[in-house]
Amino acid sequence: MNILQSIRSFIRTADAGSLAAAARTLGVSAAAVGQNIARLEAHLGVRLFNRTTRQLALTERGAVYLAQVRHIERDLLRAQAAVTALDAAPEGRLRIASSTAFGRHALAPLLPGLQARYPRLAVELLLTDRSVDHAHEDVDVSIRIEPQLEEGLVARPIAQVPFVFCAAPSYLAEAGMPSTPEALRAHRCLLFRHPRDGRYLRWGFVRDGQRFDAEVSPALVGDDIDALAAMAVAGGGITRLAAFVAAPYLARGELQALFEPGDAGGAHAAPEPMRLFLCVNDRRDLTPKVRALMRHIVEGLPAAWRVA
Repeated sequence: MNILQSIRSFIRTADAGSLAAAARTLGVSAAAVGQNIARLEAHLGVRLFNRTTRQLALTERGAVYLAQVRHIERDLLRAQAAVTALDAAPEGRLRIASSTAFGRHALAPLLPGLQARYPRLAVELLLTDRSVDHAHEDVDVSIRIEPQLEEGLVARPIAQVPFVFCAAPSYLAEAGMPSTPEALRAHRCLLFRHPRDGRYLRWGFVRDGQRFDAEVSPALVGDDIDALAAMAVAGGGITRLAAFVAAPYLARGELQALFEPGDAGGAHAAPEPMRLFLCVNDRRDLTPKVRALMRHIVEGLPAAWRVA
């Protein structure tokens, strides 16, 4: 009996919820997965799954066993990486989860260059603003904004991206140009609601070294930054966009930036930047392929956004 193969089949089946789904991730037949689990149950002398014609569910002992062995497959991969030369070319599958806006507008254009640089990498990109479980979703690394950080993650800062407060020229012609963050309370504001906790992302500013949040009244709310940009272009009000989202709208004149450094208000109250982090579950997950990704992202972003 190959105990490691049996444990791997057990873990993948528990996560996938079926033998067939587990078999697809392992590249073997469902029958082979079932046989591996049956051998493991015989070896342990306990039943790990309750089986019906429609459902496969962990037993109480199966859940206890899963908690104890889940780390084994990942530890084996870490051990393999540890004995591989640090300067070896990164290879294998690299599954990246990213916040949606950064992934769509900034990260995705960089990934073809990463794959061309390291042809033996197989890159997969998952875009989501929800909380991603690295272990359960088989994610190697995630790129997160500060509100997405969770206790226990190893987070490396990779960028500080400027935020741009902006609105359509038609809206500003009608409602006027706010000269200070305090003036935003009198304007229609388009806010982003974060799916993780349902809260609005606050509009932060820094004045004389002190951080503060602008008081705003939401006129329109969305959980997709591109939708908020479209609302702003249509004259819906003032919104806050990361520089990589705002740039094409500003270049086309569809949106106009507020609180610029030369403005009376902008000179004294600067928009707080978006802080981006590369996250892994454990320091040992900073494998050569993850470090290669981090270097490639930092090198590909504007120099003004980089952090030490």
